[in-house]
Amino acid sequence: MAEQSSIVPNQASSGAQQPKDEISLLDLLAAIGRKKHIVLITLAIFVIIGALLAFLLPKKYTAKTTLLPPQQHSSLSSMLASQLGGLGAIASLTGHGLGLKNPNDMYVAMFRSQTVEDAMIHKYGLMKEYHAKLLSVARKDFVKHSTVNGSTKDGLIHISVTDRNPKRAAELANGYVAQFKALSNHLAITAASQRRLFYQQQMKAAQKKLTSAEEALVKTEEKSGMIQVSSQARALIQTGANLRAQIAAKEVEIQGMRSFATSDNPNLVQAKEELTELRAQLTKLAGKGGNPEDQLILPRGKIPSAGLDYLRKYRDVQYYQTIFDILAKQFEVAKLAQARQGALIQVVDPALVPDWKSSPKRALILVASFAGGLFLGIFFALIAAGWENLKANPESREQLNAVREAFWRKPLKH
Repeated sequence: MAEQSSIVPNQASSGAQQPKDEISLLDLLAAIGRKKHIVLITLAIFVIIGALLAFLLPKKYTAKTTLLPPQQHSSLSSMLASQLGGLGAIASLTGHGLGLKNPNDMYVAMFRSQTVEDAMIHKYGLMKEYHAKLLSVARKDFVKHSTVNGSTKDGLIHISVTDRNPKRAAELANGYVAQFKALSNHLAITAASQRRLFYQQQMKAAQKKLTSAEEALVKTEEKSGMIQVSSQARALIQTGANLRAQIAAKEVEIQGMRSFATSDNPNLVQAKEELTELRAQLTKLAGKGGNPEDQLILPRGKIPSAGLDYLRKYRDVQYYQTIFDILAKQFEVAKLAQARQGALIQVVDPALVPDWKSSPKRALILVASFAGGLFLGIFFALIAAGWENLKANPESREQLNAVREAFWRKPLKH
């Protein structure tokens, strides 16, 4: 019992003499206080570097412009859809067919297209300004100096361009919009512009055919002499040409509708019925038997071969003239629709010469350098204090000497 009682106090005393491994906040503050010169030196270095950066970095200015993209869904679209029938249905799909969550994404992508960026680089000599030897490098630098944001809640597109010269920054921002408009003039993006471009192309093709038909008629007149066309034949030819032109226009409309509508689509069914009716009228006008187009120029009796050739050429002129007139009217309607819908991109706020620099932000740089210097100074001070504690501890010192001898074969000095 005596031995057991003597052992218990020894165990208690040995437990009381165990070293304390926990590090308190006071220990850390004491270590930082002992090495405060490291904190002050590191802080001073960082503050000096931050001050040099804040006052030596070149000033840069940012010019901003705000744009209004075309509104895809408007009352005008509904009105045109009712006026143009099947073509209006095509137009109604334009706003949804792109598959974009935000309609502005398409315009932002166009601003960031290689065509627009290369035009900016060549026009304003950005390769020389950015000290770039390759066009691809200059393009990347231009992207770094410009932003195009179309995801804001206001639905507008915000563009900013940064440059060392405030006047040049405004010039670049406005020029950026101008280069985009130059590209968009060759593209049909909105429903109205697509219709305008379509009818413009069809009208040019019809005009070429009309010119060829008129030249052929003149050659026939020169070969066979002037032939008098009776009023009855003239009226019949003009009526037939008008019907043929309406049939051709209706066929073009049906062909366009088939690209998006099923065979059961009401508009497509109605267009087919109208085409059938027009063809029936043309057949009735021509009479029974033979080719309706040839029958139209033979109202009664027979005509000599020279006169027949002349009437055929005259019929072609009337046909292409009617086609051209119909397409010209549709082209004017499309132009009016595009004008009423508004420009492709409208400038809400043009870029003005900035009166205040956008960088460097001196206050932010000084605060960041002070905070970074203070943090690293404390970190270095704690490392230095911990190193001293390791060297002061005999057990840790032996371990450090073993490591040092293993690598450098030179023990630590006392």
